[in-house]
Amino acid sequence: MRKKRIWLIIVLLTVGLSVVSDTCADMGWEETFFRANQAYREGHFQEAIDGYLSLIRSGKEGGPVYYNLGNAYFKSNQLGRAIWAYERALLLTPRDPDLRFNLSHAKDQIQDAIEDPRGAIEMIFFWLRSFSLRELFGGFAGLNLLFWSILVVRFFNRSEWLYYLFLFVISLWFIAGLSFGLKYYRISTDDRAVVLQKEVDILAGPDTADTVLFKLHEGTVVHHERSEDGWSLIRVSEKNRGWTTAGAIGRISGEATLPDGEEGKVLSGG
Repeated sequence: MRKKRIWLIIVLLTVGLSVVSDTCADMGWEETFFRANQAYREGHFQEAIDGYLSLIRSGKEGGPVYYNLGNAYFKSNQLGRAIWAYERALLLTPRDPDLRFNLSHAKDQIQDAIEDPRGAIEMIFFWLRSFSLRELFGGFAGLNLLFWSILVVRFFNRSEWLYYLFLFVISLWFIAGLSFGLKYYRISTDDRAVVLQKEVDILAGPDTADTVLFKLHEGTVVHHERSEDGWSLIRVSEKNRGWTTAGAIGRISGEATLPDGEEGKVLSGG
């Protein structure tokens, strides 16, 4: 009996310490975010950038963090990095009007006028651009619970109104599930990247001695095809593709490299 009490005390202490540790971590996150915001308001943009990047490295990435990071990059005349941050924020907070305005304003200053037409999926399922992956998953999970609840009730109540409610819910359940699946597919296959440097040479091969095919400037959104020994094969259009150094671009979603060269976390899009 005494041993059981000792083990119970140990378990309770462990749980208590874990809760205290999580609370302190949350307080540290809020303090870092506050200090970065304060640095931004005071015009210390590099200090703000360092603060936001430290949050991202620690796993505290989110729409507001990337949005504020984009603003700090923009204020420090780093257009490519600003667009990179805004694009990542857009995956997490797609309906933020300020974010969309700032991203549009930043893209208006891109030197290379390259359009990326919307695909057929985005044209048909137009609402996908207005919801994050986490929101679609939450909606699908809620409808899934409602679907099974109505199905159980149907075993005991065969009323006509419940039958039509069941048909309505199952229709929404199917649309939500399909939307979540398509959104997940779009994010997992998103190969877009942003040119981070003022000007980069696009070469015929992964070697500095290869022929320069054309040049791109910061902020241009390209498609990343593959990486090889510190080089990236990018595509601007079906006819324009070539190699550049991996550090010259920043991936918008998926396994990304932070602009300062440190590996970022996988972006969930939620």
